[in-house]
Amino acid sequence: MNLISSRYRPNKNNLYKGIHHMKLIKSTVVATTLALSLVSFSSTADICLGMACMYNKMTAAEGIDATLVQINEAQKAINDKAGEDIIITNIKEALAVSKEINANDKVDRNRNRANDSLKKSRAAVKEGDLVKATGFLKEAEQRFSDLKGMIDLTQADRASQQTHLLNRILDTTDSAAGAKSAGK
Repeated sequence: MNLISSRYRPNKNNLYKGIHHMKLIKSTVVATTLALSLVSFSSTADICLGMACMYNKMTAAEGIDATLVQINEAQKAINDKAGEDIIITNIKEALAVSKEINANDKVDRNRNRANDSLKKSRAAVKEGDLVKATGFLKEAEQRFSDLKGMIDLTQADRASQQTHLLNRILDTTDSAAGAKSAGK
C-alpha cells in the first residue's frame, strides 16, 4: 500500500528542489525585512538639508533660539537669587546648545566670541560677582542675537555671491553676479 504519491516521495530530485525553495524563501524574507526596516527608519527622520544637518540636531536658527532661552534662564536665576550651581548649570547648558549653531565660518567665529562671554560670565559667578556675570550674559545675549542676521541670506544674496565657472573661464562678467566681475 502506497499511501504517498510518487510526487511527494523524497528522492534526490525532489529533495534538491525543496532545499532550493527554502533558500529562495529565506533570502526573500531577509530582503523584505531589511527593506521594511529601512523604510520605517527613514520615515521617522526629520527633513534637513546640508552637511551640517548630518551632525546637528537642529538648524542654526533653532540653535540660536535655544541658546538665547538658556541665557535668559541664567539671567532669571541671577535675578531670583538662585544658587550658584543653578546659574552655572544654565550657563553650561547654553554653551552646550550653542554647539548646534553651525552655518558657516563667519557664524562660527562669532559664535565662539559669544561663547567667550558665556565663559566669562560663568567665571564671574564662581567668583561671586553676579553684577559682572549679568553684564557678560547681556553681552552674550546680544552677540547670539546678532548671529541671526549672519545666517539670513536671501536667494538674491546667494546669486549675487556666485560667479559661474563658464564666466571665469571666458573672463567675462556675469550680470546675475551683482557687483562682482570675473577676472578682477
